[in-house]
Amino acid sequence: MANAIIAEQLGKTYGSVTAVVGLDLVVPEGTVLGLLGPNGAGKTTTVRMLTTLITPTSGRCEVGGIDVCAHPDRVRRIIGVSGQYAAVDDYLTGQENLEMVGRLYHLGKKRARKRAKELLEQFELTDAADRPAKTYSGGMRRRLDLAGALVVQPPVIFLDEPTTGLDPRSRLGMWGVISDLVKAGSTLLLTTQYLEEADRLCDDIVVIDHGRAIAQGTATELKSQMGGEKLAVAVGDRGELVTAADVLRSVGVDEPEVDDQAREVTVHIERGTAALVEAVRKLDAADITPTNLEIRKPTLDDVFLTLTGQPAQEQTETGGTP
Repeated sequence: MANAIIAEQLGKTYGSVTAVVGLDLVVPEGTVLGLLGPNGAGKTTTVRMLTTLITPTSGRCEVGGIDVCAHPDRVRRIIGVSGQYAAVDDYLTGQENLEMVGRLYHLGKKRARKRAKELLEQFELTDAADRPAKTYSGGMRRRLDLAGALVVQPPVIFLDEPTTGLDPRSRLGMWGVISDLVKAGSTLLLTTQYLEEADRLCDDIVVIDHGRAIAQGTATELKSQMGGEKLAVAVGDRGELVTAADVLRSVGVDEPEVDDQAREVTVHIERGTAALVEAVRKLDAADITPTNLEIRKPTLDDVFLTLTGQPAQEQTETGGTP
């Protein structure tokens, strides 16, 4: 399998500010790479370098086997890009926006019109096709922008926070579109802070922080770093937390964590349901009736928090920042 995207020691500085440093990426054809990181980590800067919008300070990168810095025009012919903010003309209708993109790609008037209609239907915008984009909701504008990135059915697609601003139903629909693109052979690099999105869509994930890659692997591989399952016990009275912690200490493999605000105690376990049953018996003997008792498997949210020291934020990096 050939590699659709390659970055080697990619770096970008703005005066004394380092946005990205020594970043290595490899994205095989027909796969999805998720780029995760807190705000200001360098995700958007990386996408801008790979899509010819800014020039790297150091390193090299290729898209579709083409050197991005040496032949930016050739790269632009084979990529589709959807940035964080919808790049649509407010005074053109949805149909006219997509036709304009098609004409800019030299599809010709007839082909551009046909392709626009196909995309409007695919993104459930047919009913609004003849309305000016300025009358669209934020979610509709986002879908129109994504449709614009797919007008020429590019083999390599870059999506920067692709579902930001979409409602849950539209987000699920967008996931379906992305999955269909990959099945058809497209290669995708997407940035996101929706951990569920990365878990569901990405074949490989790179976590970056302060411009550096700090972890890489599949969602399963990253989760495995979190030390397995946890047993969580919530109690109704804060006075019961000490006793609950003693119980979990006896069934867990490390020191319990006590969240006084949530009235919850958690501990890593190795024996799964056996540890759960033992905890229930000991809590009952201590005359404690939990308000909640469950086994939790590690999530990408746990990975994100552990690696970056920050919770995943459903926000985007502001335009023009690293």
